[in-house]
Amino acid sequence: MGLYVFISVLIIVACVIQIMIVLVQNSKGGGLAANFTSAGQTMGVRKTADFLEKSTWTLAATILILCVLVTAAIPRGGSEEQSRISTQIQNAVDPSAIPTLPTAVPPSSAPVPTDE
Repeated sequence: MGLYVFISVLIIVACVIQIMIVLVQNSKGGGLAANFTSAGQTMGVRKTADFLEKSTWTLAATILILCVLVTAAIPRGGSEEQSRISTQIQNAVDPSAIPTLPTAVPPSSAPVPTDE
C-alpha cells in the first residue's frame, strides 16, 4: 500500500509541475521566453523555450511511466478480503428454506356458496 501511495503522490506532483510549465509557455513564442530579450544572458530566448519544451516532454514521459508503475503497485486483496458480491452470495438465504405462511385465501377444495 505504501508504494502505491508514494507513486500516486509523485504523479500528482509531476502533474502540477507540468501544468505550471505549460502555463508559462506561450504558443505564439512569447510566455516566459519573451521576458529574456537581452542577448548577453547565458540562457537566452531560444534556450528558455527549448528548456520549457524539453521539460514538458520529459514530464509527460515521466507521468506515463509512473502511471504504468502504479498499476503494478495496486494493492491486491488477499484471501481474507472478498468482494461485496461474493459476501452477499454466501450470506444469501436459500429460497426453499423460507417457511410458507398461511394466507387469507380459502383453499380451492372448499365449497363455494351459491345464491339459489
